[in-house]
Amino acid sequence: MADARRSSWISYRPAPGTIPVEPGVYKFRDGHGQVVYVGKAKSLRSRLNSYFSDVAALHPRTRQMVTTAAGVEWTVVTTEVEALQLEYNWIKEFDPRFNVRYRDDKSYPVLAVSLNEEYPRLFVYRGARRKGVRYFGPYAHAWAIRETLDLLLRVFPARTCSAGVFKRHGQMGRPCLLGYIDKCSAPCVGRVSAARHRRIVDDFCDFLAGKTDKMVRELEQRMRVAAEELDFENAARLRDDVAALKRALEKQAVVLGDGTDADVVAFATDDLEASVQVFHVRGGRVRGQRGWVVDLVGVEPMGADRPDDAAASPLPLLVEQFLTQFYGEHQVPREVLVPELPPDPDQVQEWLSGLRGSAVRLRVPQRGDKKALAETVQRNAGEALTQHKLKRAGDLTARSAALQGIQDALELDSAPLRIECVDVSHVQGTDVVASLVVFEDGLAKKSDYRHFAIREAAGEGRSDDVASIAEVTRRRFARLAKERAERAEGEGLGVAAAIDPDTGRPRRFSYPPNLYVVDGGAPQVAAAQEVLDELGITDVAVIGLAKRLEEVWVPGEPDPVIMPRNSESLYLLQRVRDEAHRFAITYHRSKRSRRMTESALDSVPGLGEVRRTALVVHFGSVAKLKQATVAEITQVPGIGDATARAVLAALNPAE
Repeated sequence: MADARRSSWISYRPAPGTIPVEPGVYKFRDGHGQVVYVGKAKSLRSRLNSYFSDVAALHPRTRQMVTTAAGVEWTVVTTEVEALQLEYNWIKEFDPRFNVRYRDDKSYPVLAVSLNEEYPRLFVYRGARRKGVRYFGPYAHAWAIRETLDLLLRVFPARTCSAGVFKRHGQMGRPCLLGYIDKCSAPCVGRVSAARHRRIVDDFCDFLAGKTDKMVRELEQRMRVAAEELDFENAARLRDDVAALKRALEKQAVVLGDGTDADVVAFATDDLEASVQVFHVRGGRVRGQRGWVVDLVGVEPMGADRPDDAAASPLPLLVEQFLTQFYGEHQVPREVLVPELPPDPDQVQEWLSGLRGSAVRLRVPQRGDKKALAETVQRNAGEALTQHKLKRAGDLTARSAALQGIQDALELDSAPLRIECVDVSHVQGTDVVASLVVFEDGLAKKSDYRHFAIREAAGEGRSDDVASIAEVTRRRFARLAKERAERAEGEGLGVAAAIDPDTGRPRRFSYPPNLYVVDGGAPQVAAAQEVLDELGITDVAVIGLAKRLEEVWVPGEPDPVIMPRNSESLYLLQRVRDEAHRFAITYHRSKRSRRMTESALDSVPGLGEVRRTALVVHFGSVAKLKQATVAEITQVPGIGDATARAVLAALNPAE
């Protein structure tokens, strides 16, 4: 096996002298055209030659990357800033397996303000940033945002309701509870104008952006004026507003007195992993923090002559990779404090300034409060690495052992680094659906999950799990067979076949799994294998995992493979199967719920599909529709008084 891998590595090594000496960015691709690694270099020739000079001297995971790859390609650029930008774009586009990935160890919530609406809304949010929405945070916990927001709504009574609630109360002509207790200015009923409401929201944003002292002073001044004018009720309210602002400020410790807008970054490393911690300081206060633990593999200097140059001084390289990957999709502050400068600080600083649209200062704090804060962040990084090791000490080893155990038990040519599993869900043959889940390196890859509404096997109100398995397998692998045919007509690695011509992005299923798992026994396995044989796919191993005795069935074998009950291999297969079952059940329930909703309204005379859909869309759910009044239902276009009464009678038969 080692000789075969070495032969594969030699076969795609570029000929001597063909690699340019200019700076650039390079991609390693596997045999299916999938990008597995992206890197940049000051000199492409010296960097790429380092991968092929002595493969045995490479870091084990780097060696795995080189031997997994089947080709390498590169793009020459003019400057190192261009190389930084292109590397970031390619990592974001291709999501290579062997690159360091700075992904949050959890999903951090932020406080969002929808400035792109006529009446902006304040709400807790997790996810990708959207244009026209201003974000504050991240915060450690969603409850911390809600607690702070509850305090601030007393002073800044802005809208927090959803679009549906806002519209409904506007139609009703009365505000919600927050409007009655003065924690919302109730723009839905015209209590304030759009311009006045936006001024409230702008003041709220200014306060969170750090303009706190000025706002507190203004409220205190208004309170004194009201007291002098003997308007004690207004003065008392202003006094309570000042107290609320001060309590909100107390929830975020003041760490820097100069209103600093900065991110403070620290690292803690060992031989294999690095812990990264970031404290977000806005207006001199720590507004949030986040952290990652990443593998050190792939941390390499631009233009290094040997791969182990990276191990000699990894911290500056870690800083460079973190800055280029993290700030490519996050807001850049005015200042970034790091433990060491990257190898090319001027180029990185220029790139960050371009992202921000104004000057960004990248520096190492030397003294004072900023130095003390950096030490605090460093201690947090060290603690996070310690906790990670305690929590996951056996996880990496266990996953590797599980994959190796599956390979040995099933006599596969290689470890199943990509596993796909299919499961079918239904109730007495109705609403038949299936799920397809994906695990890579023993971990779920939810972005590649798929669900299927079964077409052929669900006819005549009967259930046929075997036929359903065959249908899903055919629908999943027919695309792969088609793309392979397209690739066979092309040249080289078939890169064009692996790229979607409509989007220009990689096709998620343009390469096969190493192992295809079906939920079931010998009949289900035989059905899946028959489909693969029909499509001419011979490099995918198929097994079935039967629930009753947790037996592993292999095509063509009369007896199952029995794995030890306490083995990591069986445990991994069970997790894959259970995840497929969970995903299928979730989709089945949603589909059944929609069908039941439609059937409940089917009995209403004269109510067609278009108006049924309009009712559900207008109210958001059948539960809300059941609670609506006749007057509210008639607000939906095309619904008259008689139809509205018939709808309520159908949904509330007991009444």
